[in-house]
Amino acid sequence: MQTIAAKTILTKFSKPSDWFGLDYNMNLYRGCCHGCIYCDSRSDCYGIENFDTIRVKEDCIAMLARELKSKRQKGVVGIGAMSDPYNPFELEHEYTRKALGWIDHFRFGISIVTKSAMIARDAELFAAINQHSPVITKLTITAEDELSKLIEPNVSPSSARFEALATLAKAGIFTGVMLMPMLPFITDTYENIEQIVTRAAESGARFIYPSYGVTLRGNQRQHFYKELDAHFPRLKAQYIQRYGEAYACGTPIYKELRRLFEAKCREHGLLYDMEKIIAAYKYERELW
Repeated sequence: MQTIAAKTILTKFSKPSDWFGLDYNMNLYRGCCHGCIYCDSRSDCYGIENFDTIRVKEDCIAMLARELKSKRQKGVVGIGAMSDPYNPFELEHEYTRKALGWIDHFRFGISIVTKSAMIARDAELFAAINQHSPVITKLTITAEDELSKLIEPNVSPSSARFEALATLAKAGIFTGVMLMPMLPFITDTYENIEQIVTRAAESGARFIYPSYGVTLRGNQRQHFYKELDAHFPRLKAQYIQRYGEAYACGTPIYKELRRLFEAKCREHGLLYDMEKIIAAYKYERELW
């Protein structure tokens, strides 16, 4: 695995982010090999060359330890915004696991998102952090195993991700599902949404956060269309006709899907509103 130079590991927000209430953001890795056909991080605007090649930031763990030690204000560190923290190299090198150890040591919280069942490996570390600071773990799940294999070819099967979610929930971790994106004409079906909500509840999830569509721009749009031609013939024409050059490509049945999704979440006692999710894991920890 290649290394790249980095001047810093932690980026502090001026105020807690509206996105899961993050106080800091961190990415140890750059690039991703999961091969998801819809990944916005592939877009040219982020400046990640050879996106499918994973690189790690040089001396990232030592740098993280120094930066955490120097911070006067504790808070929740977000991991996984641009590169999945549980890529295949993590199994051997354990950069994410080592980072969690330092986050625990310096008594920070953690918000982490992944498409890998490998996250269950670190359940005891999340539990340790949870003793002193907020913890939220999120597994992105967009479709059942067979369909997931087409749109997310190199990730853990969705069934394995649900199993990992169950492991985290049993360890007392506030955990849930990122139901995003919903790909128009592919995953935006009543059956798919209902199945994911039900499986999430059965696995011990506390929340599901959705996005009713997909974003496309520049080179990522072209990559997505290439994959549509390979796996979903004739769909590209539907996308071009409906969305043109639009960045936000919402599902045509947004209102119907939202009603179904929210009704099923209420039925199973799952949170789905961002403010309520943030309040539950950051400020109401003693209540659950």
